[in-house]
Amino acid sequence: QVQLVESGGGLVQAGGSLRLSCVVSGSPFSINRMGWYRWYRQAPGEQRGLVAHISSGGSTNYADSVKGRFTVSRDNAKNTVYLQMNSLKPEDTAVYYCNAVSTLGDYWGQGTQVTVSS
Repeated sequence: QVQLVESGGGLVQAGGSLRLSCVVSGSPFSINRMGWYRWYRQAPGEQRGLVAHISSGGSTNYADSVKGRFTVSRDNAKNTVYLQMNSLKPEDTAVYYCNAVSTLGDYWGQGTQVTVSS
């Protein structure tokens, strides 16, 4: 089994920064087979959308709306995925979710609220 635990959300002023963390726990067998980690977000009244993803090899991709401001990274030794968010805007306000995908399954965190004040 695999569990994703997110932290780092909160209230921040526009232009500020936050770093979200996603700690992955479970059997080494399962964790070692994760192919992708992804960050999604869902704003009020909007569909859940992909923010960023990172592969087991470290390749990354970002939504156009966050390119140049957000950075996704992965620390395999700590089984942790990060989303560094800089130059935050009010439109970044959303619940952010961590997602992990492997041949064994598709796992989700419970989400963490990010609120950016104007």
